[in-house]
Amino acid sequence: MLSQFTVKNYKSIRDEMTFDMQATAITEHTDMIITDVDGEKYLPVSVIYGPNGGGKTNVLEAIHVLASKILRPIFIAKSNENDNEYTVKRLPIVPFAFDASSANEPTEFELFFRTSQAEYRYILKTEKESVQYEQLDRIKMDTGRKSALFVRNSEGIELKNSLGGLKVSEGLSNTIPLISYLGLTYGENEIIADVVQWFEQKVDFLNYGNPLQELRMAIAESDDSKELVLDMIKEMDLDIVDFRIEQDDKDRIEVYTTHAVDGHKVEISLEEESSGTKKLFGLLPFIAKSILFGTTLIIDELDAKIHPLLLKYIIELYTDMTVNRHGAQLIFTSHDLSTMNSDVFRRDEIWFVAKGNSQNSKLYSLVEFKNSKGESVRKDAKFDKQYLEGKYGADPYLQKIIDWSEPNA
Repeated sequence: MLSQFTVKNYKSIRDEMTFDMQATAITEHTDMIITDVDGEKYLPVSVIYGPNGGGKTNVLEAIHVLASKILRPIFIAKSNENDNEYTVKRLPIVPFAFDASSANEPTEFELFFRTSQAEYRYILKTEKESVQYEQLDRIKMDTGRKSALFVRNSEGIELKNSLGGLKVSEGLSNTIPLISYLGLTYGENEIIADVVQWFEQKVDFLNYGNPLQELRMAIAESDDSKELVLDMIKEMDLDIVDFRIEQDDKDRIEVYTTHAVDGHKVEISLEEESSGTKKLFGLLPFIAKSILFGTTLIIDELDAKIHPLLLKYIIELYTDMTVNRHGAQLIFTSHDLSTMNSDVFRRDEIWFVAKGNSQNSKLYSLVEFKNSKGESVRKDAKFDKQYLEGKYGADPYLQKIIDWSEPNA
């Protein structure tokens, strides 16, 4: 589970910004939150709104670039051993470009995340690809005991407590995160495996650049996954009753859908389907995996090319705790206002991004927003109407913030 993410000096993000999945102490939809084993409460969904060019994508991309920085060395090593079975795209770490000082300062990431064993705090500071600082701490879930696990800085590397007996090569490249090195060298260590497996298996990133490629990545290998995908398709009132996937020895796939119309069934290739149906088949296996295995799914522009009713249905899969039994989370950007209301979201699940006068993106949640009189947004307010009126600062039609009364302006 993703608890909290902070980033500074990345693309349009100049100043430190924090994206928080911890539930605040508000009264609406108290049955629509995840309660962990220690009683801590977390959000199953969060959505980021804002104008094109305001920086929404950069917030999600910052989480992705951190995961990529950690996993890429591990997957490259695995690909050498497994005939290119594993691939991770290199995502460059680009600092804020619109002032001279930021371009020469490190990009900073801080991530709190939870597994069944512990909550971890991971810090990484880099200058482009060069690691300047790294830190890992842990709080054990069963005992609440806090411990520092390692620190890496200009003076060297110090492994502590449960990792104190591990050794690190003196020739470790400064472009490789220490956690990546430990994952390769001590992958059987309980703590290292727990951390690396979270990045590798518990968080997914999805865009729609290549739906078939996404489908290949999300092929449902279990009957439960396929059944859930078909249940979702049925809820959408499509006439697709089944699908199958053929994959040859060169990893090429063909997807076939079975339609039932007036009692007659016909199978066609996914290539013959509409772009919207293709996109669904790139999306739904990821949704199914997330719900069934409790992963955090991060999607840029989830609302693109799908009907608003489908968007609402997907959100409700996560907020219905009788369906979302394993702590799955959905984080996405959107322009769709049909779901921006108090029936669908809590105020702490709605976020806004827009740019300041220096082209720097600002991120803030609806629950913390205050107007010029210091008044908070009411839980029964017309969120969509007030957003369109520009009352939340991140006007959907203007790239820059137009009301500087929001926090940290």
